[in-house]
Amino acid sequence: MTTFFIDPDITKAETLSSEFYTDDKYFESSKEKIFSRSWQYVCDSDNAAIPGQLYPFTLLENFLNEPLLLSRNKSDRLHCLSNVCTHRGNILIEGSCNEKNIRCRYHGRRFDLDGKFVSMPEFDNVKNFPSKKDDLPEIPFSLWEKFLFVSLKPVAPVMNFTGDMCSRMSWMPLHEFVFEPRLSRDYLVNANWALYCENYLEGFHIPYVHNSLNSVLDYSGYKTELFRYSNLQTGISKSGEDCFELPDNSPDYGQNISAYYFWIFPNMMFNFYPWGLSVNIVRPLKKDLTKVSFLTYVWKESLMDKGAGSGLDKVEREDEEIVENVQKGINSRLYDRGRYSASRETGTHHFHSLIAEFMND
Repeated sequence: MTTFFIDPDITKAETLSSEFYTDDKYFESSKEKIFSRSWQYVCDSDNAAIPGQLYPFTLLENFLNEPLLLSRNKSDRLHCLSNVCTHRGNILIEGSCNEKNIRCRYHGRRFDLDGKFVSMPEFDNVKNFPSKKDDLPEIPFSLWEKFLFVSLKPVAPVMNFTGDMCSRMSWMPLHEFVFEPRLSRDYLVNANWALYCENYLEGFHIPYVHNSLNSVLDYSGYKTELFRYSNLQTGISKSGEDCFELPDNSPDYGQNISAYYFWIFPNMMFNFYPWGLSVNIVRPLKKDLTKVSFLTYVWKESLMDKGAGSGLDKVEREDEEIVENVQKGINSRLYDRGRYSASRETGTHHFHSLIAEFMND
């Protein structure tokens, strides 16, 4: 397989080879090399808010396909567990429920709400049983306020990925944010997941692709800050209206900021607007098919039709059209890789550097 190299000097660097987006072997290997070793946003803790509550989910369905389970035990402690019985591999919990324990309906094996083995019928004569292997494996997880992240084999602690966002936005009362299913939706994009992400990671295309967004953002003030496994794009309002009311302890105090666009490697976007938060999860399905989930958390609903945080569906469809066009282009026999704008594509260069790091490891 190809060893990917991105020159750390953006003024010399070339982009990822088109092979990464078009060859099935890189799509498959990215499952273990990138996605199982990074952190994924799952849901908010309201899904398992009271003792005894169980919430099953599949981590990156139709890609990683890992069956997992949120469980809150009687001591009000949250756990993330494998949702697969340690006897014969049956899926344990198939829908949200409230139970005293976890019971497999195949052969009756029981577990405590913290995943510890409790009992098993007809196993009286089995030697060296039970053992630690009969408990449900626990999955690393972390909460930021009520937002839950999990990782199967984390390459680094979650704060290495999310810490800069948590610190920068610590002034926001996230406990007041309410998930609104009616304002949330999924989009299918006929393109590789990485193409969708790298488009998000540069404001370079805004004047050319997003007329309505360009009318409210000051392109000259648009900036990108790079962190270890994340970065931040900051949108400045042209008019000085529809901006955050920033507290004086914010490092951005005094600026007319209308949007914070945080990206967390490899596939998460946390878009903060004066009205609340749009979480975008980019879910690979095939090498040329991606599902993007927009999860809407409302803080101030009266502000939703104003500024950079309005018209998100229109912006999304404009992005889809251009990214799908790029997917067609990179399949050309005459294209392999390109160069970066040193002033406008630092986020995309950073993303490609991380892909190369993970894929080569």
